[in-house]
Amino acid sequence: MAKFITIGYGDKTGYERTDPALRDAAHAHDAQMKAHGALIGVAGTPVQVRNPDAMAVRTTPGAYLRSDLPIAGFAVIEAKDLQEAIAMVSKTPCAVAHGVVEVWPLQEMP
Repeated sequence: MAKFITIGYGDKTGYERTDPALRDAAHAHDAQMKAHGALIGVAGTPVQVRNPDAMAVRTTPGAYLRSDLPIAGFAVIEAKDLQEAIAMVSKTPCAVAHGVVEVWPLQEMP
């Protein structure tokens, strides 16, 4: 099975305008994915880390990347291929509640 990193983007406005029954089903889907081994988490407050030439660690509060929607959560999932990964995340809260989910194939280092 291949591994994928997913990044869910969404905001409260999109979430609240989604039918509560659909949101509940999406959360149940997340719970089922988690029960089957997916590592799923809600995004906390980010910090940027730099250490140029391994000489001095510098941190900057906040995200490096910017988007119209805030990052809501992350997951590491396993699927047989990209199409199956897409099908899996298409039923998650960010996907159904007017957000978006990125799916990144994870190429593990040897």
